[in-house]
Amino acid sequence: MTGGAVYLILGLSLLLATLLPHVTRRVALSPPIVLVGVGLAIGLLPLSDEVSLQPEDNRELITHVTEFTVLVSLMGVGLAIDRILELRSWASWRTWSPVWRMLLVAMPLTILGTMLLGWWVAGLAPAVALLLGAVLAPTDPVLASDVQVGEPLTEDVAAAEAEDGEEQEDDDIRFALTAEAGLNDGLAFPFVHLALLLLAGGFGLAETGTWLGWYVVGKIAVGLAVGLAAGWLLGRQAFHARNENLRLADAGEPLLAVAALLASYGAAELVGGYGFLAVFACAIRLRSADRDHSYHRAMHGVVERLERLMTLLILLVLGMAMTRGLLEHLDWRGVLVALALVLVVRPLAGYVALAVLARDEHAEGGLDRGEIAAVAFFGVRGVGSLFYLGYAVTHEHVPDEPWLWSTVAFTVIVSVVLHGVSATPAMARLDARRRGSATAG
Repeated sequence: MTGGAVYLILGLSLLLATLLPHVTRRVALSPPIVLVGVGLAIGLLPLSDEVSLQPEDNRELITHVTEFTVLVSLMGVGLAIDRILELRSWASWRTWSPVWRMLLVAMPLTILGTMLLGWWVAGLAPAVALLLGAVLAPTDPVLASDVQVGEPLTEDVAAAEAEDGEEQEDDDIRFALTAEAGLNDGLAFPFVHLALLLLAGGFGLAETGTWLGWYVVGKIAVGLAVGLAAGWLLGRQAFHARNENLRLADAGEPLLAVAALLASYGAAELVGGYGFLAVFACAIRLRSADRDHSYHRAMHGVVERLERLMTLLILLVLGMAMTRGLLEHLDWRGVLVALALVLVVRPLAGYVALAVLARDEHAEGGLDRGEIAAVAFFGVRGVGSLFYLGYAVTHEHVPDEPWLWSTVAFTVIVSVVLHGVSATPAMARLDARRRGSATAG
């Protein structure tokens, strides 16, 4: 394949990625499904023998590309969330109840369930099975746009919608899935590190204390602190700087969002914190600075386009790799693990987390039975899983690495197809029911 052909394919693919969200808006077919299909077709074309799409030959590249894509998506979802989290208000914390339940209950249960499948069914060593559970734990609403929140709701948009007789709702389902994905991308790290420590050997009482004290508590606290501080400083500078030339919000320069995600991630990593958590916390804190300003939509627009470009690249390459040997190590064990995770483990863990001692469905942050089922089911696996596996295999020798790549890639594809096909009709039905209840009330 010549250089000109590569540019032509990339240009046509980008055009397709730009058109798909509008074309498939009311169709039970998500853009990621189409892009993976295009990648499959491209992979059937003759490529140079020097080009290898085997993950084992591209560990570092996979890790860094997926890492940056996750960072961009974290900044995007953080800027998009309208619901306020006031750290000193218990009532505000309770409005985030579905998120805390999914993080503190559903996520550990999902890791445990997947680990047991990997250990008992697939015959993996316990440390490798734990790694599989941790790698497949993060969710990624970017790959199913119907189950994530939309653009930031600012004062000008709210006024325009009011004139048109429309009102954007703070949808508990989309909010819960989006915020969960924003936080669990960082909270999976302690379990990945635990698996790596076990693989390294010599894991005793001292190492257990180190893991709990530093990898679970310390790095999370540092990451959140750095992110909140960075978001506060950048918010002050962008919206309230004394020198009007430094007020980027007034100038309308949206690249601050990209600068914020890079700076907060870099700062957190330098001091040993979890950079993913820092980026999401930075975005949430930045969003709280002059919340109604239209600048938030401008920043979100830049991040969303960059995210679309990176996701396009990853899905195309993933589809190409599938036709060029990525799934050659997939067997019935991997198929069973993938289907069980998507259809049983995650939905059951999510339902237990949200339905046991459930918050009143009429209160903000409360969900009825149908909404609980939707949040439990739509845990989309995606780019985060590819990153964590790439991170693990670049830091430690991992037994059964080829099988892990095939299984994780297959799980992502199953999730993209299943959730992509079901998201549009399911969310349309829930939205119609919600509007009907509001009219009746």
